Amino acid sequence: MNHILVLPDRDAAEEVAEEATERFTLPRLPQLVRDALAGEDDAEDAQWLVVIEYDDDDATELELEAAALLALAEEYGGWVEEG
Repeated sequence: MNHILVLPDRDAAEEVAEEATERFTLPRLPQLVRDALAGEDDAEDAQWLVVIEYDDDDATELELEAAALLALAEEYGGWVEEG
């Protein structure tokens, strides 16, 4: 399972990944992924994803933190999707 935090730019994604690492006990470091919008080739037209992966053993703790992850993403103009 994953939490995918969608952010408007790379700077925001890097800051959110750092904040998430400091605030939460994560089983792995978050991964940053550039997500180009459909039909757009320009780097300006990209969202950045912060992917937080976890195993079933970690699911309970991270599910409890889901609201906090959403609040963190929203601080930077983003949102959370479940993966």
